Amino acid sequence: MIKVHLDTDLGGDTDDLCALAYLLKKPDVQITGITTNTELDGKRAAYTKYALNLANREEIQVKSGADIKEGYFRGNPDLPTESDFWPEPIVATPNPTDQAIDLLKSSIDQGSIVIGIGSYTNLYLLDQKYPGTLNKAKIYLMGGHIFPIRDGYPQWGNEMDWNVQVDIKSAKYVLENSSPTLVPLTVTVETAIQSSHIDSLNNSDELGKLMAKQAIAFNDKYKHIEPIGKRYKNLPDDLLNFQHDALTCAIALGYNQGIKIQTVPLKFEIKDDHLYEIQDQNGKSTNVVTQIDGPSFNQHWLDVVSK
Repeated sequence: MIKVHLDTDLGGDTDDLCALAYLLKKPDVQITGITTNTELDGKRAAYTKYALNLANREEIQVKSGADIKEGYFRGNPDLPTESDFWPEPIVATPNPTDQAIDLLKSSIDQGSIVIGIGSYTNLYLLDQKYPGTLNKAKIYLMGGHIFPIRDGYPQWGNEMDWNVQVDIKSAKYVLENSSPTLVPLTVTVETAIQSSHIDSLNNSDELGKLMAKQAIAFNDKYKHIEPIGKRYKNLPDDLLNFQHDALTCAIALGYNQGIKIQTVPLKFEIKDDHLYEIQDQNGKSTNVVTQIDGPSFNQHWLDVVSK
């Protein structure tokens, strides 16, 4: 049995829901807790609980963590229109942030792998309350922009790395005071949830139907900006969204088809209000995913969640 703790900003970009569904559907995985970040008075926690209810997994503890009103985050992270993404109104379930930090520590004390697929703020707050806890945790983080993105994919810069850049103070601290495996934006852009997946999701279960609804809604919200799948030759034409977070969860659980992980010495610098991960021979040795097989992972994810 693999124990995991998920730290997520579920409720915005739909790949968090896809990641949660993957963990729920994988056999021999015990989710010891879920904490939410970039919170809006417990709304993300409520969305997470709603998804767990659909999956008949109400026993999993969920606590809302670092909130935007606490001043940690760049700009004003917000949520999409609820009626577009959720089948009914969902009432927020706030709680003191300390409850999330204590749940996170409890998971680590149980030997859980921590999978971070949002800002790194809760991990920073954990080490402030319980110094040294990060150093003993096994952590996988979605984020980072170290090697160039391969040709044929969106040539996004460091500023597009939301999980790191939304709270650079916390990100710098966590990267310097833990030993994570980074699943960077530069490889996750090779993944996709596609229109061709929708029928399989709709024919699976209620959680699958919700993922299908949200993937279509997300694409409808942004497709007027850029038909991204058709613009880049190595992406599927029917791309609806990327699978940044689901890929991170899969790698944390040992998925290795086409995956290459290298140890890279990195130093972390804040310049022009952004955090940079810079290769430096005197830097901190950091595990970085440097290669994936996007199409194989896309099919693997679909096979798992549409069972």
